Amino acid sequence: MARGTSESAPHTPNQNKLLRALPRAEFERLRPHLEPQTLQLGSPVYESGMQAQFVYFPVDCIISLLYVMENGDAAEIAVVGNEGVAGIASFMGGDTVTSRAVVQSAGAAYRIFPDVIRNEFARGDVLHDLLLRYTQALIAQMAQTAVCYRHHPVEKQLCRWLLLSLDRLPSNRLDMTQEMIANMLGVRREGVTEAAGKLQDAGIIRYSRGHIVVLDRPKLEQQVCECYAVVKKEFDRLLTFDTQPQR
Repeated sequence: MARGTSESAPHTPNQNKLLRALPRAEFERLRPHLEPQTLQLGSPVYESGMQAQFVYFPVDCIISLLYVMENGDAAEIAVVGNEGVAGIASFMGGDTVTSRAVVQSAGAAYRIFPDVIRNEFARGDVLHDLLLRYTQALIAQMAQTAVCYRHHPVEKQLCRWLLLSLDRLPSNRLDMTQEMIANMLGVRREGVTEAAGKLQDAGIIRYSRGHIVVLDRPKLEQQVCECYAVVKKEFDRLLTFDTQPQR
């Protein structure tokens, strides 16, 4: 389980877009149950087949959902950042999670007990609708990721992965080794090294000692496959987050 702390930090629950979109009354019902956490890079959040002890609302961290094969090989099927929630099985009725969840980018999140979310979900209010729409968007991301792995080269996959990560981070810097990226994408490290080298030679990224800085996002968007736009369009369509926080 991911390590956490409740020490004071410059974060608030409404930095998560789902929580921020809630009407004041619904947010106030959840507020006492939201526990701040600091999630460390590489820490496991869930293991496949286990019951989720908590539901996580990321603030400035990213949680990677991985499908793990019997032989231990794995590939990322989706990422969850401040636009969403990790632990959808808790309110969708499945109870146990089907994928491994690992912290891809360290940072803050708020966790809450599953029964609190289930009770609020059962009310059928705004949170119910938001969680259903988010789940639909997440399924779309998983489906498009599977297509991307099958039809696009590693360089295109890396571009997609970088852009999806940037959309969920407050800066243009990612702390991630090539080995970790290779594990996420389910490819050989050499393939990631070659793809990252091409992007660096083109002046799109700068990579050194586990740190990636995106220098030219427009060029990165020119290099990416169609999968990124498909996923982003679906998230934008389903989750406009135009509701202003009422607090």
